[in-house]
Amino acid sequence: MWHILISLAIGGICGWLAGMFMGSKNSLLINIILGLIGGVLGNFVFGLIGISFHGIIGNIIGGVLGTCILIALGRFFLKK
Repeated sequence: MWHILISLAIGGICGWLAGMFMGSKNSLLINIILGLIGGVLGNFVFGLIGISFHGIIGNIIGGVLGTCILIALGRFFLKK
């Protein structure tokens, strides 16, 4: 149970930080969802090039980078 709550908290932090860096104005729920997906994406992408993140700070860094990538991809594909 605690792992789920910690993952949600880290996802929210990652989504919020990435939103601040990227100038995105999403709700808290969207930030949490983007942060969780971005964390998985960040760990996967950086794992392909041999970089791994450990600990809470490492997961936040990987999550923020992955969420920034996710926001950038969303902007690219949803561009009008």
